[in-house]
This record gives sequence, C-alpha cells and structure tokens, in this order.
Amino acid sequence: MTEVAWQPRPEHLEGANVTRLMRAHGIETIDELRRRAVADVGWFWDAVVHDLGIPFAEPYSRVLDDSAGIEWTKWFVGGRINLAAVCVDRHAAERPEQAAIVAEAEDGSVRTLSYAELAREVDRVAAGLSAAGVGAGDAVGVFMPMVPEAAVAAYAIAKLGAVYLPIFSGFAAPAIAARLQDAKAKALVTCDGTWRRGSVAPMKPVADAALESCPTVETVVVLERLGEQTPMTAGRDVSWEQLTAPHEGPFEAAPTGSEDVLMIAYTSGTTGRPKGAVHVHGGFTVKMASEAAYQTDVRAGDVAYWVTDMGWIMGPWLMIGAHAAGAAMVMYEGAPDWPEPDRVWASVARHRVTMLGVSPTLIRGLRQAGDEHPARHDLSSLRTIGSTGEPWNPEPYEWLMRVTGGGVPIINISGGTEVGACFLSPYPVEPIKVCSLGGPSLGMDVDVFDPAGESLRGEVGELVCKQPWPGMTRGVWGDRERYLESYWSMYPGVWRHGDWAMVDADGQWFLFGRSDDAINVAGKRLGPAEVESVLVSHPAVAEAAVVGVPDPVKGEAIWCFCVAGAGAEPDEQTTEELRALVAAELGKPFKPARVVFVGALPKTRSAKIIRRAVRAVAIGEDPGDLSSAENPDSLEAIREALA
Repeated sequence: MTEVAWQPRPEHLEGANVTRLMRAHGIETIDELRRRAVADVGWFWDAVVHDLGIPFAEPYSRVLDDSAGIEWTKWFVGGRINLAAVCVDRHAAERPEQAAIVAEAEDGSVRTLSYAELAREVDRVAAGLSAAGVGAGDAVGVFMPMVPEAAVAAYAIAKLGAVYLPIFSGFAAPAIAARLQDAKAKALVTCDGTWRRGSVAPMKPVADAALESCPTVETVVVLERLGEQTPMTAGRDVSWEQLTAPHEGPFEAAPTGSEDVLMIAYTSGTTGRPKGAVHVHGGFTVKMASEAAYQTDVRAGDVAYWVTDMGWIMGPWLMIGAHAAGAAMVMYEGAPDWPEPDRVWASVARHRVTMLGVSPTLIRGLRQAGDEHPARHDLSSLRTIGSTGEPWNPEPYEWLMRVTGGGVPIINISGGTEVGACFLSPYPVEPIKVCSLGGPSLGMDVDVFDPAGESLRGEVGELVCKQPWPGMTRGVWGDRERYLESYWSMYPGVWRHGDWAMVDADGQWFLFGRSDDAINVAGKRLGPAEVESVLVSHPAVAEAAVVGVPDPVKGEAIWCFCVAGAGAEPDEQTTEELRALVAAELGKPFKPARVVFVGALPKTRSAKIIRRAVRAVAIGEDPGDLSSAENPDSLEAIREALA
C-alpha cells in the first residue's frame, strides 16, 4: 500500500494524550518514542504509570523482574493495585456525576450509570458475593450480554481479589462448561436471557445445561433481564436483587498485589480444550489503560464504544480503557445492524461517541447496505476509529474513512487475548497508510522473522516480540508446558505470535492473516487475506473466505468462497473473472482452483470469519467446535453449493 489515508493536522498533534507523554520527556516524534520505549522498557512503563496517574495503593519497588526468564517476567514488583480501585473508586470520588456506562438495548431503551452509581452497584455485588463465600483466588464466571451488570460483576470480582472469568454471551453449554471446569469456578453470574434481532435468546437454560457437569460451582447469580419466569435451583441460584439487597455502603477493595491474578481469558482454539490466558491486576491494567489513552486517544469525559462482547478481549479492553481514563463506555446489547443497517451510526450520533471500535467484517457488511445509512446521522463527534480482529481490504477501509467525514484516523490494532491487547498500532499523531497497522505499539519490541530467526523487511514473515511487556499472559492456566510450546518454542527467548506480517520500505506494518492459516501452493506460501483482498476489490464480491485444500500436484490448491455484492448476479463468467484477477494480482501459481458463491460465511459474534470451519467443510471434515459461531447454518449452505 502506498496511499496515505490519514495525515494529522496541528490540532490532532496538540491535543493528543501521546503528545503530552512525548513532551514530558523531551521527545519530538512518535517514532523516537517507539525507539526509546524498547531501548529501556522499564523506563517507558514507569513513565506510563506516572503520565496516566494510575494509582498504586503501595508503590512498586521495581518496574520488572525477568530473573526467572523472559517467559515468566513479573511487573511492578512489590506494588499493590486493584482494578476496581483504579477504574471505579477514584472516579466516584473525583467525578461522581459523570457518566460511566451508557447501555443501549435493541429496543432503543437506554440506561446510564454515573461513576457514583457504578461504584455503589459494584460494592453491593462484591458484598453479596463475599457473603456467599467467594473470596480471594476463587474463579467466578460471568456469562452475560452487554448490559451494565456485566461490567459491575467484573469489577466486583476484581474488588474481592477473586478471578474474573468472562464467557462469551453466545456460547453453547459445552463451551461454557469447558471454561468453568478448567478454572474450577466457584460461582457463575448470568442472566435469564437477552434479545437478538428482535427475538428472545434464553441464557439461564444454557447455563443450567453447562452446570450439570460443573460440580465446583456453588453459587449462581441470575439477573432478571427479560422479566420472564426462570427456573431456579434451590440452594444454588439466587437472583441479582436477592444477592445485593442486604448490602449498602462502601466495600473496601482487597489489597491485591501487582502479580495477583485478575482474569482468565480463554482463547477460542480450533481443537482441544480451551486455552486460558492468565492476566494480573498490575500489568493488564497498565497496558489496557495505555492503549486506550495513547492509541485511540480516549480522554476523561469521552464516550467510547466498541462493537464487541465482554467475552472477547475487546470487551475488557473497552471497559478498562474507558474507565481508567475517566470516560464513559457504551454497551450495546443486540445485533449491530438490526433493525436497520444504520444502527451503529445512529448510536454514534445519539451518544456523541468520540471513539468507535469496529471489525473489518462488520464494515464490509455495512458498506453493502449503502452510503445513505451513515449519511443519515451526525458523526461529527468521532475523533478516532478503532479496528481489530482481522486484516483490512482497501475498499471498505477507504469507504469507512469517507463516510465518517475523512477527518478521523482508523487506529487498526492487532494483538490478542494472550498479549493483553496489542502488538501493533498506528497513532493519531502520525501519517497512516491505507490498511496499515502503523508500527509497534509503544513498549512492544516486535519484529518480523524468517524461519531461521533473521529479521525481515519488505517480505512476509512471522510476527514476534523480543522483550517482555506488562500485559503478556502469565501462562496458560494450569498448563505450563502448553504455554511454552505455544509461544516460545519456535524461537527460544522470543514470543512467536502466529501472524504473518510485513514491514514496508517506509516502516509501515501490515498483517496477512494467521500463519497457521497459511496456504502452501507448490512451496510458495501466502496468507488467505492476500487473496481475499483481491476478490473483494471486484464489484461482484462483498465478502470472501479463502482456504487451502489438499492437491496431489501442488500440495495445496486455493478455493475461494464469496458472498455476492448488492445487486450482483454472479455466473460462470464472474467466477472466471475472479480467478483471472487473482492470477493477475498475485501471480499465476496462485490462480484459484475453485470459486464458489454462497449466501453467507460462518462468523463469530464479533464478526470474524471462521476460515477453519469453511476449510473443514470443503475437505469433508468435521468443522469442530462452533459454539462461537453466529450463523453455523451457513456451513450447510456451503456444503450444498459445493455439491
């Protein structure tokens, strides 16, 4: 990519949080700050704590200790810090009437909690859980939709020094049970149900089915969201109101240490049991706060809205990032394109959102609905747009820039659950190329390696990180060897993340999909995102998923599954045009063996295309765990299209 999509103006440079940090240390440019941040990571993360005013109940004696090896680095050694005190209690004292949570439901109703109200609810739930026997180190699952109580429960668990276990609200019972079993959860906080596309989606019956195989769960707290009759198990289940009613007044935060476990965040692995990334009060809080402040420029009094679920990493990112800064978080409960495709844009206008977070797949879908939907709403409050989840294609990226007025940077970040957020990110104070991830996130010593562990430029290789960072997982819960094998075995002493990356001649970074999704055609490897980007540049294609299937001659052949664009009526000529287009753009060896048009592609609730399920159907294998899929029925349609 050569086109610059964003060029910061003086007002963006002047007011940005990251500009304040640079000036405090006599640094002129973001690239100079990137260099200094990895030349001395201890200096940098200490500077972040002071610049953002992150309060430690007891100061740390050392910023980091890697004496046990880079894999087991400890951060903010000797310090005491509690997430709830950082994100809730201090703001309840300093800005009690300011909005902390703005919750919008599909029916258009809105609830707002001020910081004082949030603190009161957190204290009541913490006291109720404590009375129920939940204490420090106990794991508590939270299986809830995007309602304020989901954030209240998270903070209450943290305040107790217990372990927060976020669970995606769309999971089926086996997926919930696997996580509760792995963490040996003592309690579960759930909901009678939620709304999705105008229909009731029961949640308590799903939780009950999961709990049949979870004997460690002693208490289940049920929020009556829908007001419908809900089966309750005597001696185990208690309503939200019953839990909280006896309790009023402040509840003191547990004196948690920097390295005390805050959260187990499970990754949605394609095979085997779920993999629990362990995050702690000190490093996770500081990393999340820094990203929201410096990358997406969230400030006190702002309104931040990421289209996500608390069960994915961007849910906690939104919650901690907004509240560490003293901003409000928008929690939207429902489908982001229902009842009309303008739902996201309407919410931005209604709540005067300053930072909007989206996925490329969501924007590809909204783009197909037409320009008239964003044009209907006042989007002038936006200052930054966040993005993550998968690589961009130029057309939807440029469309998003255009329909939001052209004066808003897309902060395209990439990292993961295990990273504690981001490896790569542009900053609003630097030029940003179309689809670019800018460069390293501050304090992240990332690089691109070839198979021999040599640094690459101008070529695609493995994304790695060469120094520790505060938000890194403290291991895989209960499985030391799985942690070491997953991240540290390819390049000893270097974290290998599993993404294809490239740094261009101008130092801008791009991703090309997961390296374990790589397609190997006659010894030539490429990421599916490269092919997908070519396909969606054709007017007949709205979305695409590309997979490699076994081929007796080439090793693997490229198969493309496409969703037709609005008004398109693809035929055999269209498929041949697409095959020729890929060959012309990427080279004849990569000409697809097959192009198939389908009605929809399987996606997660966070709008990621599930390529491994598409590939499984293509080669006649079991697609495996589809508990995170929004539309698993799309796979049957793919089978029919192939037949």
